[in-house]
Amino acid sequence: MEPERLRRRLGSAFRLRGLLLRADALKYLTEALQSVSEVELDNVIENVIDAVEKQPLSSNMIEQSTVEAAVQECSQASDETIENVFNIIGAFDIPRYIYNSERKKFLPLSMTNFPVPNLFGTARDKAELFRERYSILQQRTHRHELFTPSAVVAHPDDSRSKFQLKTIETLLGNTTKVGEVIVLGMITQLKEGKFFLEDPTGVVQLDLSKAISFFYDFHSGLYTESCFVLAEGWYEDEVFHVNAFGFPPTEPSATTRGFYGNVNFFGGPSSASVKASAKLKQLEDENEDAMFVFLSDVWLDQAEVLEKLHTMFSGYSSAPPTCFFFCGNFSSAPYGKNQIQSLKGSLKALADIICEYPSIHKSSRFVFVPGPEDPGPGSILPRPPLAENITEEFRQLVPFSVFTTNPCRIQYCTQEIIIFREDLVNKMCRNCVRFPNSNMDIPNHFVKTILSQGHLTPLPLYVSPVYWAYDYALRVYPVPDMLVIADKYDPFTVTNTDCLCINPGSFPRSGFSFKVFYPSNKTVEDR
Repeated sequence: MEPERLRRRLGSAFRLRGLLLRADALKYLTEALQSVSEVELDNVIENVIDAVEKQPLSSNMIEQSTVEAAVQECSQASDETIENVFNIIGAFDIPRYIYNSERKKFLPLSMTNFPVPNLFGTARDKAELFRERYSILQQRTHRHELFTPSAVVAHPDDSRSKFQLKTIETLLGNTTKVGEVIVLGMITQLKEGKFFLEDPTGVVQLDLSKAISFFYDFHSGLYTESCFVLAEGWYEDEVFHVNAFGFPPTEPSATTRGFYGNVNFFGGPSSASVKASAKLKQLEDENEDAMFVFLSDVWLDQAEVLEKLHTMFSGYSSAPPTCFFFCGNFSSAPYGKNQIQSLKGSLKALADIICEYPSIHKSSRFVFVPGPEDPGPGSILPRPPLAENITEEFRQLVPFSVFTTNPCRIQYCTQEIIIFREDLVNKMCRNCVRFPNSNMDIPNHFVKTILSQGHLTPLPLYVSPVYWAYDYALRVYPVPDMLVIADKYDPFTVTNTDCLCINPGSFPRSGFSFKVFYPSNKTVEDR
């Protein structure tokens, strides 16, 4: 392309995104993109601008050094494909993005004034934990068709189906009755037996005596304390009388990425989201033999469990799976002074069994996710891996093994998988404000709640403690391709919002059942 024409296209593309190129930056970029074909040019320019926006910019005037770094990042991205096929991402390695309501985009931590996360959180971390959960759900709800007023109303009836979100502050400022409003807020119990709705602007007492569930698509779920709801009703005498409850609407991953581009929210070595890689998608489709096996409550101190693992390995020895995911607890009696010594011995016994099957030992990977009663620092999430002194001997015997955090993330080609080991279903049912009365089964209610809340533990901090500064590691946003909740509840497989949610169940308690996932066609088999 002629340099002058290319210069004009670059200038207008950057201006469309609110950026201005200095003369030397424009000259450098024109020379760098001179050899790019006309067909690919638009995509390449978009990628360069995305890379520029990721950097900490002091103004909208772009320097040559910034453009050079962006071009270098884009050229590296094409070489990353092979190393990005399979990655295990620990909870403490997940990148943190913070929603900026003014720029209407997610900014990396380095571009904000927030401190680097610390296990010993400050009071600000605790406040931000709920504020960030709220802002993520608010921006998602505002984009939903029910809450987005159309620019041109084609028919008078069309505008009636739209709703407008109000803040609690607008209610508290009224002395008269306010009828038919919808508020997004968090359910809290600030006084014994009295529920309140809270958002960043204020708190209002709730009257739930008339509350029912919404009759729209998003009416089901487990309404727990500390979860965010859309409450519809009227306000009078400092009390919000709730007619109906609903969850913030969910949003498929593709829709989220349509708004925020190829930002890598998920984590891993890739600089951009793996969803955008055609090479990885091709690898994923071609590798039809890829297979992931999920087991939970692998009690290695039980002879019967080891015997069943023997049987399972012998069955798979002719066609070894890509990866075995073993979730804790790894002991049936998880307490006592000999717990760590016993666990070392149990892992050694498992390693010996694996070594009996050379095909599995050479070809398969083994990922271990600790359970709530495994040795570690109490029940606070995210939970670090099992200590190295416990796993050292096993790792020497089985080199392709990884002991990771709880929760953890797995990126396989273009697919994103979140694995979480926690007995969450019973906890959420016990902490419901009102138990669901619809005919849907509990797993469907449960999955709906997790995806609507965009968080793995939408519960009060005294029920499910979290390291305040690392709460973002428990986010389920954008929605992953697969969510594995390893729970002692009965096994289930539920699909919601293009996300496959499975619970392998407790291996010893559910008749030694487990789940097998085939990534090429996204199917799950019960075994």
